[in-house]
Amino acid sequence: MSAADSFRRTKIIFTLGPATESEEMLEKMIRGGADIVRLNMAHANHDWTRTVIRRIRAVSTRVGREVAVMMDIKGPEIRTGDLAAPIELIAGEIFDFTVKPGAGREKGEEIRSVDVNYQNLVNDIKVGDTVLVDNGLLRLEVLAKDEAHIRCRVLIPGPLSSRRHINLPGVKVNLPAFTEKDRGDTLVGLEEGIDFVALSFVREAKDVEQLRDFLTAQKSKARIIAKIEDQSAILHLDEIVRACDGLMVARGDLGIECPFEDLPVIQRRAVRACLSQGRPVIVATHMLESMITQPVPTRAEITDVANAVYEFADCVMLSGETTVGKYPLECVQMLDKIARRIEAEDDLEGREPAVFTGERMKVLHSAVVLANEIPHSKILTFTRHGFMANGLAALRPVSAPILAITPFVELLRQLRLLRAVDPFVMPFAAEPDATIENAIALLRRAGRIAPGDKLIIATDIVSQDRLVDSIQLRTVS
Repeated sequence: MSAADSFRRTKIIFTLGPATESEEMLEKMIRGGADIVRLNMAHANHDWTRTVIRRIRAVSTRVGREVAVMMDIKGPEIRTGDLAAPIELIAGEIFDFTVKPGAGREKGEEIRSVDVNYQNLVNDIKVGDTVLVDNGLLRLEVLAKDEAHIRCRVLIPGPLSSRRHINLPGVKVNLPAFTEKDRGDTLVGLEEGIDFVALSFVREAKDVEQLRDFLTAQKSKARIIAKIEDQSAILHLDEIVRACDGLMVARGDLGIECPFEDLPVIQRRAVRACLSQGRPVIVATHMLESMITQPVPTRAEITDVANAVYEFADCVMLSGETTVGKYPLECVQMLDKIARRIEAEDDLEGREPAVFTGERMKVLHSAVVLANEIPHSKILTFTRHGFMANGLAALRPVSAPILAITPFVELLRQLRLLRAVDPFVMPFAAEPDATIENAIALLRRAGRIAPGDKLIIATDIVSQDRLVDSIQLRTVS
């Protein structure tokens, strides 16, 4: 069996939490095949953040497999205030959201209410709009509003407790995309060398550009992952994909903001938009939700993961399954097993790679076509900034792994995001041929290639004192 046959192309992201933050569990998760560790800053303080990033780096070094760190910043979020005790909302009840705590009421009114952390909500919302609370478990309709209160009727009842998340389907909320909390969290992450920043509730391209300006000012090379979570993002999907370094289909809030029957359509549209523009894409949330408490997933969850692999998504992501779940390692192993099985299917054969503009992409396109036509071949490339590896991954070779050699460990971590890319760190020699020979020796020692393997080498060579993109075909001796 070829050395490449054991390589999984779809990458795995897991969210760090109490169930996985110990050194022992981190080592198991990394050895189990996780590629990227996600930090959810909605539930993290700065001391914890610094501690766990340093722990991830130390464990990665000990294991000998560098994984990436993704900081998922909270973004603009509307929540209910604190309550002394949960309130049981009743169907048909009139209920108020108060944007000015302590605001008085008309004499004789006995309407129950809860504070909201966003005062300008009264200016964004209108009569007839829907208010969803606690992941959509509670649904209310806006009847009236004044400068201090938003009066609603309860449509779907249930218990309301403190600090519950509010969703407003179809409402354009004028909160900043990159908040002061996000700024402080990101600065800590940059000091600790995070690899990705995931921006929550992206609504349009300028939200991404605002974060990009901030990272540039900090002289950071961290990549931006745009999370699509509401209807505004869907309307501006193509421009968001162009602006970001990668996209996350965050199906939790997206499934609340949009009609549930639209969610599979939106996921497929988002994945295709990324494939057409050469951007990596992550499918996230509720992948193996039942495994928070159960040792095996439902059949529907298995099919859901399989569909993400069939769609050629770069990554699948775990959230609650690995933060508080009982079976975090088993979840990673389950994703690994499902992805490998689907990737071995003939249904993935025969897909023509996408065609992108630009001479360099056309050269890479030729390399992928060649790899698709030569059985059991592998693509070898060299990259200082990520262009070659990103370009090859965007073209989605059917079965050939992309063995990407870089001199920078920071770039290696970022290449963990890309489908089919297997990255390695190695200093480049002065002569391209020497670099290629050194890489082949490295890959043989790592067990990634064997005598008789066909290598399609996409690199640049010196010709008449300038670099020229080239493709070579070599047989490993």
